Amino acid sequence: MLIEIFQHTPHWVWWLLAALISLGVSQTKPQQKTLRNATVIPLAMAALSFYGVVSVFAAQSIALVAWAAAMLAALSISHAAGIGSKARWLAAEQRLLVPGSWVPLVLILGLFIIKFGANVMLAMHPDLSVDRLFAVAVSLAYGAFSGIFLARGLAMWRVARQAEPSSMAY
Repeated sequence: MLIEIFQHTPHWVWWLLAALISLGVSQTKPQQKTLRNATVIPLAMAALSFYGVVSVFAAQSIALVAWAAAMLAALSISHAAGIGSKARWLAAEQRLLVPGSWVPLVLILGLFIIKFGANVMLAMHPDLSVDRLFAVAVSLAYGAFSGIFLARGLAMWRVARQAEPSSMAY
């Protein structure tokens, strides 16, 4: 059955996976980034996960509540754990020095796997789109990943704001 799933998966999905892996691997090396560039990926990933919930479970408000609750919980826990706080503001360059990390790759792949798995399940069992338990489980997973991504993005803003509140380049 696994082979059939892979055979029926559109080719563009594998190209997307390759691009996402490349993006994630690029995050493993230290980089200098503008504040805007450092927050694009977290915002984009959170928006995509929210879209994943809305596009499939829009009729179930519980799914949106689950996404928001998981996102806020993961954001709070990640913030408390100091995720993203090792970034440093380089005043002379008006950029962030973001240390390399495998966390973005793990998060990107986790989100991809959840999306892929949910779509496979929905293709095989369309009735799952109205199943509350399935909607809540998928939404909780999307929300948790979004919260971690957003915590990293907010940490970049916090680092930059604390270093030079009056002269940050956006």
